[in-house]
Amino acid sequence: MNILGPLIQFLRDTLPPVRNIRTRIWLGWLSLINRYGRAPVTQPDGPVLSLTTYGMRIRTVYLTIESIARGRQRPSEFILWLDDENAFNRLPPTLQRLKARGLTIRLTKNYGPHKKYYPYVESQGAFIVPLVTADDDILYPPSWLKGLVDGFRASPEVIHCYRARVITFDHTGLTKYTGWELCTATCASFCHFATGVSGVLYPPSFLNVLKNAGNAFETCCPKADDVWLHVQALRAGFKIRQISAEPLHFKPIPGTQSAALHLRNVTDDNGNDRQIKATYTQTDIETLRCEFAEHQRSQLTSANPIAFSD
Repeated sequence: MNILGPLIQFLRDTLPPVRNIRTRIWLGWLSLINRYGRAPVTQPDGPVLSLTTYGMRIRTVYLTIESIARGRQRPSEFILWLDDENAFNRLPPTLQRLKARGLTIRLTKNYGPHKKYYPYVESQGAFIVPLVTADDDILYPPSWLKGLVDGFRASPEVIHCYRARVITFDHTGLTKYTGWELCTATCASFCHFATGVSGVLYPPSFLNVLKNAGNAFETCCPKADDVWLHVQALRAGFKIRQISAEPLHFKPIPGTQSAALHLRNVTDDNGNDRQIKATYTQTDIETLRCEFAEHQRSQLTSANPIAFSD
């Protein structure tokens, strides 16, 4: 039986248009795994992994999920949140196949980007394992989830991420979000602001904090989940640590970036700055200012070490 023709048609129907040959091969491989694979997407000893999708991305989110499921570490529970009841009741075949392999798909109220974590913490009575969040438009490498888990095992009291910005101050106060440079250090700090695009791991004790904080984000930062997650970490004493000195932004799925949230929050109308102003209290700002000043002093000391004579 000649399956080449149907296979080519299947790939044309399911894959976004791609020019890069290596990316095309990778996406084709993930699509074939989705079509013919039977391996579970979960394993008993992993963290919970939660993500959400919306609109047309429901057609490509399976690629993100398959990339994670091919990793060296898989989650113990893998949850995809949808806020569209019609989409929930009429899942595309790609997600139906993943559901048969262990993916959990749940319906939730539309909390915007907060859907990736809040419905989970709201629904749980207790937290035993960490929660990892992922974006629906990224292809994650095989070492991705294991790197987050290894970071947690080494330092279970902090939040771990692959990409963070450094909150800074000038003579007028807190600088604009676009002025926060990418982190190039692996130390933990309150001034490190995790960006969710590359994935973040939250320890179980922090999940209790989020649950107790409730949904007040709907008033102050409805479109900026990173802002809410950072301010809750700051108030509860959880520092943020970037896993490597190089901030990583993994390969996006082609064709998914035109409606990306960062275009609204950063490029279009400085939405992050408005939501930061509405979220952080003066006490929060002073805590960050003290951390920033300490960081500046430590840099000055390391650059100009004190010489001691005999």
